[in-house]
Amino acid sequence: MKILLPVDGSAPSLAAVHHALELARAGLAAELVLVNVQEPPSLYEVAVAHDAERLQKLRVEAGEDLLRPAEALIEASGLEFESEVAGGEPANVLLEVLENYGCQAVILGARGMGDPDTAGLGSVAQAMLAHAGVPVTIVRAPSAET
Repeated sequence: MKILLPVDGSAPSLAAVHHALELARAGLAAELVLVNVQEPPSLYEVAVAHDAERLQKLRVEAGEDLLRPAEALIEASGLEFESEVAGGEPANVLLEVLENYGCQAVILGARGMGDPDTAGLGSVAQAMLAHAGVPVTIVRAPSAET
């Protein structure tokens, strides 16, 4: 089973990676697709930088840095995986990546790097539940109290 794992560097996204690894240890034959989505540069960034290629390079490097901890966890487990840094509006890009890689499931954190004061699910998790067309598992990061 090919599983999409959106990774943004948040505790919930790494909890989702741990959950996928637990499923694999329990016997699920899983291929993992890690993706980090970098939002497009703001008008201010474009106006100040004057260099679209440099902005793109910085976004790819930032995405690669955010993927690194998840990649290290998966490499240590010996599972096969693919990684991608993509750009655009996160929910739309994740739906495209899901289709492009032929993923049969999604495992993602309940909330990512967005507004920490929002209760419940983040906007990307909600969008994936509404539009993915494949099973979606939402994982919460362990609380500090447990």
